Amino acid sequence: MTEAGTNASDKAGSAYRVLARKYRPSDFTALIGQEPMVRTLTNAFGAGRIAQAWMLTGVRGVGKTTTARILARALNYKTDTIDHPTVELNEEGEHCRAILEGRHVDVVEMDAASHTGIDDIRDIIEQVRYAPVSARYKVFIIDEVHMLSNQAFNGLLKTLEEPPPHVKFIFATTEIRKVPITILSRCQRFDLRRIDAAMIKADLARIGGLEGVAAEDEALAMIARASEGSMRDAQSIFDQAIAHSSGKVTAETVRDMLGLADRSRIIGLFECLMKGDVAAALGEYRAQYDVGADPATVLNDLAEFNHLVTRLRFVPEAAEDAALSEDERMRGLELSKTLSVRVLSRAWQMLLKGIQEVQSSGRPVAAGEMVLIRIAHAANLPTLDEAIKRLDDMSAETGSGHGRPSGSGAAAPSGNGGGGVMASAIAAQHAPISGGGQTMRLVQPETASVPIQQPVHSQQEPDVVPLHSLEDISKLADARRDMAFKVLLKRCVRLVSIVPGRIEVNLVDDAPKTLMGDLTNRLKDWTGRRWVVSLSSETGGPTLAEQEEGRRESAIADAKADPAVSAILDKFPGSKIIDIRIPDATDPDAVEDASGPVEAVDLDDDDDEDF
Repeated sequence: MTEAGTNASDKAGSAYRVLARKYRPSDFTALIGQEPMVRTLTNAFGAGRIAQAWMLTGVRGVGKTTTARILARALNYKTDTIDHPTVELNEEGEHCRAILEGRHVDVVEMDAASHTGIDDIRDIIEQVRYAPVSARYKVFIIDEVHMLSNQAFNGLLKTLEEPPPHVKFIFATTEIRKVPITILSRCQRFDLRRIDAAMIKADLARIGGLEGVAAEDEALAMIARASEGSMRDAQSIFDQAIAHSSGKVTAETVRDMLGLADRSRIIGLFECLMKGDVAAALGEYRAQYDVGADPATVLNDLAEFNHLVTRLRFVPEAAEDAALSEDERMRGLELSKTLSVRVLSRAWQMLLKGIQEVQSSGRPVAAGEMVLIRIAHAANLPTLDEAIKRLDDMSAETGSGHGRPSGSGAAAPSGNGGGGVMASAIAAQHAPISGGGQTMRLVQPETASVPIQQPVHSQQEPDVVPLHSLEDISKLADARRDMAFKVLLKRCVRLVSIVPGRIEVNLVDDAPKTLMGDLTNRLKDWTGRRWVVSLSSETGGPTLAEQEEGRRESAIADAKADPAVSAILDKFPGSKIIDIRIPDATDPDAVEDASGPVEAVDLDDDDDEDF
C-alpha cells in the first residue's frame, strides 16, 4: 500500500486529515479482511472475464466505497508499460490519483441517499451514451443504492442489462435486502465481511507506528472490539483516543472516552454473580457506575464475557485470539472448566432480557441492580437434572427403596421414611423463577400407592389420515410439533382444491421458494401416501392467517357494539380493545372467569394502563 501519510502534501504541512482518510487503501493488497473478493477479482481480471456491474454489500466501514474506487482504478489502469485492466497496481498510473480522490471526469460517483429519483437516473442514462473522455471505461459508482426509488430502479434496468462496452457500474449498499432482485440478477455480488478484531488491532498498531503514537495492546484491543468489525470506526475511535490522551494511548484513556468498564473488573463482577455473592456483586457494580461506566454497557460486557466463557468451553483454542486481554484469556479458561453449560446459558438469557430492561427503564441503575440480583440468586439454584438427582440421593439415604418413578419427572413419593417430606421441601424451595432463567417445578404424586400412568394418545394410522382443508394440515403440523412449517402454511398458502392424494394451492407473493417441496414431503411423511401438490393460477381462498384476522376483527367489532364495552372505551379516551376471549360454556372455571372485564390498553406510552 502507498501510505497517504508519506505523500508530499502531508510533508508540506497541509490541512489535517483524519486517519480513516489518510490511511485509506489505494490497491487490493492493502484491503484488509476481504481476501475472498480480492481472489475472485484477480482471477476474473486475469482471465479477461470482467463483469459489466458489481454489487458490494456489507456493514458500514468495511471498505465498500474504497473497493469501488480501487476497482475503478484497476479498470482504467495505464502506465508507460501497462495499458490494460489489471489488479496488479504496483505503481501510480495516469488516472489513479484523480480516481482515488473522487475527481476523475470519467468516474462518476453518486450518493443515492440524496439522489433518489428517476431524474437522477435519467442523467446517468444520458451520460452512458457518450464515450469516456480520457480513460478506458466510464465508471458509475452509486453508493447506498438501496435508497433509490422504485421508478429509479426500473429506469436503470435496461441500461444495466445491456450497457455499452465502454461503461461499467459499481453499486454499494448496507441494506442488500432492499435492492430489487431484478437489479441483483444483473450484477456480480460481493459480500464484504466484518473485519476480524485481531486484524483491526494489528492495523491500528501499524498506523500508530507511522504516526509516532505509542499505544497499549489492551487499548488497541478495546478499540478493535468497540468497532464491531468496521475498520473505519476503529480508525475514528483511535483518532479520537490520540487527541484525548495527548500522548500515549492507554487502556484507561480509551475506557474513560468510551464509557467502558474495566475488563478485569467485569470479570470480577461475573465471578461474584456465579458464586451467588449478591452483596459483592452489587458493590462492584456501584463502584463501576461511580467511575463512569454505563449500566447497559456493564451488562453488555458481562454478556460478552459470558459468551466468551461458553465458547472457550467448547473451543479452548479461541483463547489465542490476539484481541483478548491476558485476564480474559486466563480467567475465562478457568471459568469455562468450572461452570456448566446450563448455568452459562441461563445467565446469557437473563442478561439479554436485562439489557432490554435497563435500556427502556427510567431508572437504569436500579434496573441493572435487579438484573444482577436475579442472576446471582439463580446461580445457587440447581438445574432440573440436579434437583431430580438430589431427590434420588435423599430417597436412597432414607432407605425408602422407592426412588423416582421410572420415566417420570416426579419426585420421590411421600410417606416413606420422610422422602416425600423432603421432596415437598425442595419443591417449595425451588418455586418457578423468571427473568430469563429456567422455570422449575418438582411435582410429587399424592399417594405412593397410585402408579403414575403415561397418557395414551389415540392416533389414526398414517395412511388413513383424512385431509379436507388447510386446517387439517395445520393440525397435523401441530401434532408433529413442526411450528415453523405451520407458520408458513398459515401465512403463505391459499387453498384452491383438495381431494385425496391431490391438492392445488396458490401462494402469496413473498412465500419461500421451497414451500411447495416442503408441503409435498410433509404430506407424504405425515399421511403415509404420495400427494401431488400443484401450483394453481387461480386465486384460491384466504390464507388461514387472513381467516383468523377476519374472525378477530369481527369479534372486536361485536365487542365494540356491546354497551358495557362501549361505556368503558368512552370512559377512557385513547384506549382500545386488544384481545377477545370467549369462554367455553362447558368449562366451569372459564365461565367463572368470564365475569372479568374486557382487556384494553391505553395508547399513551408514558402512562400505560390495562383494564
